[in-house]
Amino acid sequence: MNVLFRFQVVLFTFLFSFWGKSVTAQTYFPPVNSSQWDTLYPNRLQFCPDRIDSLYQFLEGSNSKAFILLKDGKIVLERYFGRFTQDSVWYWASAGKTLTAGLIGIVESKKQLAISDAASLYLGSGWTSLSKLREDSITIWHQLTMTSGLDESDNPDCTDPSCLTYTAPVGTRWSYHNAPYTRLDQVIESASGQKINAFLAQQLSVKTGINGLYVRLGYNNVFFSKARSMARFGWLLLNKGQWSGNQIIPELFVSQMAQTSQILNPSYGYLTWLNGKSHHMLPGLPFRFIGALSPPAPNDAYAALGKNGQMLQIIPSKNMVWMRMGESPDDKNPLVSVTYADEVWNYINALNCENAAVEGIPGKNNIDLYPNPVVRGGYIQFSTFLTSEMDIYDVYGRLWAQVNTGSESFRIPENWPVGCYVAVPKNGQRAQRFVVIP
Repeated sequence: MNVLFRFQVVLFTFLFSFWGKSVTAQTYFPPVNSSQWDTLYPNRLQFCPDRIDSLYQFLEGSNSKAFILLKDGKIVLERYFGRFTQDSVWYWASAGKTLTAGLIGIVESKKQLAISDAASLYLGSGWTSLSKLREDSITIWHQLTMTSGLDESDNPDCTDPSCLTYTAPVGTRWSYHNAPYTRLDQVIESASGQKINAFLAQQLSVKTGINGLYVRLGYNNVFFSKARSMARFGWLLLNKGQWSGNQIIPELFVSQMAQTSQILNPSYGYLTWLNGKSHHMLPGLPFRFIGALSPPAPNDAYAALGKNGQMLQIIPSKNMVWMRMGESPDDKNPLVSVTYADEVWNYINALNCENAAVEGIPGKNNIDLYPNPVVRGGYIQFSTFLTSEMDIYDVYGRLWAQVNTGSESFRIPENWPVGCYVAVPKNGQRAQRFVVIP
C-alpha cells in the first residue's frame, strides 16, 4: 500500500505540475509573420448583436476608419469603414507618444541610457535656448512626463532651439508639449546608434509583428501603421511588455508607463494617459479637472490618445484592449480625443446584453450632453432624465448654474465665456465635461 500510495502521489504531482505549466502557457499571442489571428465569438461574452450594430453605426457616423476589440488577445470585434481595409495604413498622431515611451524602455534595458540622464547627453549642448545649467537639468524623465519647464505657448511643435525657451524650473509645471517629446527620437537614435525606424524594426517588429514607420511631418515625427499593429501594441502593454515568453519592454518600465509619474497631473504616466485618478489635466488647458479622465471606463484603464480620435485603450482588469483610427469625430471640439473616448466607452459598456442602455445611448450611470460643444445662446440637451439638481462649474470651480429638478435641457446664456465646463448631477450620476463655443 505504501508503494502504491507513493506512486499515486508522484503521479499526481507530475500531472499537476504539467497541468499548471500548460495553463500558464495558455496566454495567446497572434503569430508574428501571419495575418492569422484567433477570434472569440461575441456571444461568448454575451454581446448583443443589435448593440454591436449600434456601436458600428456610431463609429461609422463619427468618421472612424478602423475599430478592433481584443479579449484574452483574441479578436472579438473588428470592423473597417468606407474604403479602409485591414491592409490600410493610418497615423497614430499623439497616440504614438506611448509607443516612443516603450522604445525608450527598450533602450534603457540595454543600458544605452538611463531616463535620469540629462537630455543634452544625447541631443548635444544648445538643443534649447536655456543656459547650460538649466538645459542640463532637463532629463529624459522630464521629456517622458511633460515636465520639462519649456514654454509651449507660441508653437508647441517647434523643435528649433529658438522655440525652446524657459517658463519654469523642471518638474514644477505639467504642460502638454510636443517639442520635448519629439526630441526623444534623437535621444533613441543617439543612444542606440540606429535610426529610430531601424531600431523599431529590429527590437519590436520582428519580435511582435508591430510594423510601421515614423514619418517626419513638419517638426513632428508621426507613426503610421495598420490597425492590427496598434492592437498588437496594446496587447504587448497589457502583458507587461512580454510577447510569447520574450520580455520586449522591461516589465518595470511598462508598470511605470501605466502609473502616475508625477503629482502635478496624476492621470499621466510616461507619455500615457491614466484613468481612475483624483484629478486630471488636458492638452492646452492649464487647469485641473476634478475626477477621472474617462468616467465610463474602468479605473485601471490606461490609454494612448492622439489627435482626431486616434486611441488605444488597455484594460488589465478585463484582459481587454480596443483601438480606434479615423478622421476627427467633431472638428469643433478641442477636447475630442477625451470626450469621444467617453462616448465609445458608453457603447462598449452596453455591449453585454445584461447591461442597461438608455434610449440607444448606453450607460445608466451617466448623463450625456449634446450637442457638445454647444453654441452660446443655444440649448444643451440631456440624454437621460435628471432626477435631481445639476450644478454647472467652470474650470476654476466657479458655479455658473443650477439646473432644476426634472429638466431635460438647459439654455447656455449669451454672456457665458467660451471654454470648458463641468456638469455635476447631485443624484450620483457621473459628471460630464462640455465645451461652450461662440
